[in-house]
Parts: sequence; C-alpha cells; structure tokens
Amino acid sequence: MKLNLLTAALGLSVAAFATAGASAQTLGTVKERGNLRCGVNTGLPGFASQNDQGEWQGLDVDYCKAIAAAVFGDTSKVQYSPLSAVQRFPALQNNEIDVLARNTTWTMDRDTTLGLAFAGVNYYDGQGFMVKNDLGVTSALELSGATVCVQSGTTTELNLADYFATNNMDYNPVVIESQSDVNSAYDSGRCDVLTTDASGLAASRLEMANPDNHTILPEIISKEPLGPAVRQGDDEWFNVVKWTHYALLNAEELGVTQENVEDMLKSENPEIRRLLGQDKNYGEAIGLDQDWVVNIIKGVGNYGEIFERNIGVNTPLKIQRGQNALWTDGGLQYGMPIR
Repeated sequence: MKLNLLTAALGLSVAAFATAGASAQTLGTVKERGNLRCGVNTGLPGFASQNDQGEWQGLDVDYCKAIAAAVFGDTSKVQYSPLSAVQRFPALQNNEIDVLARNTTWTMDRDTTLGLAFAGVNYYDGQGFMVKNDLGVTSALELSGATVCVQSGTTTELNLADYFATNNMDYNPVVIESQSDVNSAYDSGRCDVLTTDASGLAASRLEMANPDNHTILPEIISKEPLGPAVRQGDDEWFNVVKWTHYALLNAEELGVTQENVEDMLKSENPEIRRLLGQDKNYGEAIGLDQDWVVNIIKGVGNYGEIFERNIGVNTPLKIQRGQNALWTDGGLQYGMPIR
C-alpha cells in the first residue's frame, strides 16, 4: 500500500512537471502558429464585442492586439475565442487559448487553486446594482426582498450573497450563465435588480430597451481588479503579457502616443529611449524584437488612448478615469520601470 501511494505521488509529480514543461513553450508555439489565441467576452460593449462588420473591438480586445503587436508586429494576428464566465478558465487551463483577456477578477483562489497567473490590472472595478427608475429605490440598502439577476460562475454571485448577509437583508437570486440572458431577464421584468461590475452595468444599460429608464445605484460593494491572465508555469510568456501591460502604462506616462511614436524615436529622454528600444534591447530578455514597444504603440496607442477610445467619457459608456488614472494623476495605474 505504501509503495502504491508513493508510486501514485511520483506519478502526479511527473505529470505536474510534464504539464509545466509543456506549458513553458507558449511564446514559441504562438510564433510557430502565426497568431495569438485570445479568450474574450461573448459580448460586453466597451470591453469585447463585435461591430456591424463582425470585427472585435473593446479595451480587452485592444490588449489582445497589443500582445500580438509585441510578438508579431501585427495587430491582426489574433484569433478571438468568445467565452462565457463558466467556459473561460477551462479554456485557458486546457491550452485552448494563450491568454484570457475577459474582464476577469484577480482573486487568491484563481491565482492559486486554478493555477492562473494575472499579468496586471487593466481595469480597477467594483460590483454595483442597477434598478428600474419606477422601483423608486435610491440605495442598495433598500433592496431587501428584491429579486436579483446575476451571472453564474462569477465573483459577482458570491459578492451578492455576502452583501445581503452582511446587511441582514433577504433576496431572491435569478442565476443565469450568459450575461446577455441575464440582461434580457432583467429588462423583461423577471427580476427587480441587475448586479455585475460597475463597468458592466454601464454597458448593460446601453442594451436595455429604454436605457434612460434605469439607474445605477451609488454603492460599490466589492473590489474587482480586472486583468489578463495566463497559465502558471511559463515565466517567459507571463513576462510578455505582463510587460505589454506595463509598456502601455509607461507610454502614457511619458507622452508617447500612436500619433507621435515615430517622432519620439528621436527623443533624448533616457526613459523614452529605453521604452522604445533606442538604448539597449529590453525585448530580448522576453523573446521579443527590439521594437516590440514601438509596434505596440503603433498598433493600439498607449493605455490612456485605449481607455478613452473604448470606454471613456466621449463613448456611449461615458466612464471617467477615476481609479484607472495614472498614479501621477491620483489613480492606481502604475507602470513598472523598463530599465
């Protein structure tokens, strides 16, 4: 019995090692395949959705494009995989996608038990509630006894239970897998309240039959740091995705934009020269070309440009930078130095 247990343990160790070894080839596999497989939302305006021409667009989509630009110098080399909340983690774990860029909350459980590695936070968010105006509710604390529509397989579902328990309130959950079906159930009157991340509420309100008839309540009940994730065990690929994120932030901080990046190649500023590969090839350390950041900025612009183009105050979502402003502007976004 002891021998069998030892053999089984060794077998698990070997299997784990083999899995780690296999997963440590992502960058090479991506290059050989010729495109990036990126897991995105099935349809969340501002973050990942298809336009009338069937083209993917949104903040998370631009992160997929940025990674493709870093690897290939070409934002078009992306194969998008629309995934539900339930599908997203198995798809990454089973090597069906190379990176998950799907408004996914970074939590301890996902970072450990699920074996994911989050490469950064591309949107600081928090969970909220939306109600129809004729309900006459102005605070989430008035929702006791309400029927609440919520997506299954999400931190949203767990936070909802915590919030009502903490405030000694009752509620009736309507749990649905697809966010579009959640929205439809709420809009049709099947439930009184819709709950998800505040950014998701702004997007969902646009899909209602009469958007002006709905109010997003002021309470934010959770921390939802959203960002791209990869599989654990492949440091090289993790570094590619992580430093793509930091390159976008550093470019905004240094004033490097999609429009001026060519002129910035002539800059004498040491930080800009390091960022754009003019002084030392920092891309070499993560398996990329010297102009990896130049290609990113040419392809999608800097973080601020991505934000404003997809979800900013001049878009239908009209989202303020808030916590997602740079640290120099009082926000939480902080790019680690490239040097």
